[in-house]
Order: sequence, then C-alpha cells, then structure tokens
Amino acid sequence: MDERLHVLIFGDVQGVFFRAGAQDEARRLGLAGWVRNVPDGSVEIVAEGGRDALERLLGWCGHGPAGAAVSDVKSTWLAATGEFADFRIRY
Repeated sequence: MDERLHVLIFGDVQGVFFRAGAQDEARRLGLAGWVRNVPDGSVEIVAEGGRDALERLLGWCGHGPAGAAVSDVKSTWLAATGEFADFRIRY
C-alpha cells in the first residue's frame, strides 16, 4: 500500500542542487511527486510510494547532496492520492 510523505527541509538547502538531488533519489527509489524551493529558503517535497522507499528518501533529506547543510527536517505522513505519474521539480 502506498503512502504520501510531506517534507520541509531547512538550512543551507537552496542553490546547492538539492532539488536535482532529491529528484534523482526519488526516481531511483521509484517514487512519484515533486520538490520545490520555498520563498523562506527551505525545500519542500511531496512524494508517494512504498513506506520503505519513502523512509529512504526521508533519510536522504537529512543530509542532501554535497554542499547542503541541513539544520532541520519536518515530515508528515499522509494517505497517498495516486495523483502523480512521476517525480518532478516544480518551479
């Protein structure tokens, strides 16, 4: 059964290829959803898929790509909606 994970990542996470890295990781894990920069300097992710894959993505969010300095990660688990066909960067 698929689930939905909503994540907000704080710290030095913009301008360090966080979105591209998250997209690569999510696609590698077979997840669908999106990632975007938030005006407050954080990064937001909504992903759907199996619990194990989502937990791996959440673990990746704790450090992100080289160059990122994550200070906090807030996550919420929800029911999947099945609305996403793939994982994309939102601009």
